[in-house]
Amino acid sequence: MPPLTSQPDGEADESVDDGDNGETVDAGVVEEPTGLSGSKLAPMSSVDPEWIATVADATGIPKRALAAYALAHVTIAQDDAECGLDWATIAAIGAIESKHGSHGTSKLDDDGRTTPPIIGPALDGSADVARIDDTDDGALDGDTTWDRAVGPMQFIPSTWHKWGTDANGDGVADPHQIDDAALSTARYLCESGPMTSSEGWRAAVFSYNHDNDYVDNIAKVALEFAESVAELGH
Repeated sequence: MPPLTSQPDGEADESVDDGDNGETVDAGVVEEPTGLSGSKLAPMSSVDPEWIATVADATGIPKRALAAYALAHVTIAQDDAECGLDWATIAAIGAIESKHGSHGTSKLDDDGRTTPPIIGPALDGSADVARIDDTDDGALDGDTTWDRAVGPMQFIPSTWHKWGTDANGDGVADPHQIDDAALSTARYLCESGPMTSSEGWRAAVFSYNHDNDYVDNIAKVALEFAESVAELGH
């Protein structure tokens, strides 16, 4: 059941169906980030609200987050039809990275921004985290010593600098805004090549986080989402 989009004339039309990021987020206190970067993309038609309501009911994914995942699905299907990425994979990454933008005390506001911002632990090489010196002067993560993964999809600043996309058309590519983050995730995954085979799918998700257990977890959650929707009989 691929997402449906609301067309300008009000009719719904079925869409084409077909970072190496930081570690688990924590509630470390850092200065709130102010700088944003990345490429721009004009917004496309909004996803049909009836589709959102039906699928949110079936999966338990919050409607605002689901709308972002679905928009990323239909956008990437239009821009890179050979990729084959679906909304369930994007949603699974959002679920595992930040509980759809609700990690800790954070939640998504109506504009899709996480409030307060979700910022991961310092990537200082300690414990099980990579060592990544600051690359953005703290603009995205508020840390001028180390990089930290940020936002609902947990991008590190250097990855966001390359892949960050303005999906909601507000003129800013913002990793703390879920439309931007979800589409940036889609673009990043599709760079690995077609995801239409199990090997291609695993390679793409592995590129997002170099951990086979992570890939297995994403596969499990994505399959659960897809099966929940399949049970609707569509």
